[in-house]
Amino acid sequence: MKFLTLGPAGSNHEFVARRYLDFHGLRDTAILDLVPDFERGAGAVLRGEADFMIQCAVHPAAASTVAKCFVGLHLIDTFISPSQDLAILQRHDAAQPTSLAVMRPTLPYIDRRQWPQIEFVETVAEVTQGVLDGKYAVGLGYASAAEKHPERLYVKQFIGTVDDAWMVYGRTRVSTGELSAWRDSPAALLYRRGA
Repeated sequence: MKFLTLGPAGSNHEFVARRYLDFHGLRDTAILDLVPDFERGAGAVLRGEADFMIQCAVHPAAASTVAKCFVGLHLIDTFISPSQDLAILQRHDAAQPTSLAVMRPTLPYIDRRQWPQIEFVETVAEVTQGVLDGKYAVGLGYASAAEKHPERLYVKQFIGTVDDAWMVYGRTRVSTGELSAWRDSPAALLYRRGA
């Protein structure tokens, strides 16, 4: 069984996809491959080169991926998962940086007024690697990078994690035209308590 999600290695998509495989007990039996974009991933699933694809529901390509239901790519599961902890990472050798590297969807997590210049980067993984490599002096990246490379980076501001909705696609339609929901979900328990 082969799953696909967005790369590069170390991306939040990879992190969450591995958690999903672990949850279902598939870590040792399933293959997880990373794709450069969801268009290619969807094509691979539709051609039978992979079985399933996992995508964050707020990814900019989500709407066009969901629309592929008309050509045979169907939503088969959804779930909620926290992401990797995020932080504003700064290089030790950066004196007074004025530009922040950031992936556009993560910009609302911070007060952007403290940065005169914002440089948009495609993924959080690329921001993190760019700060590590010295391409950027400061960026909104994975907090774990500062733990792994304390000689180069420090956490200027810890952001933490957000809970995102995630979608899983496959070739077999599981919806029969009825609502697919989980009656004992955490949300259902809140509804019953009147919260």
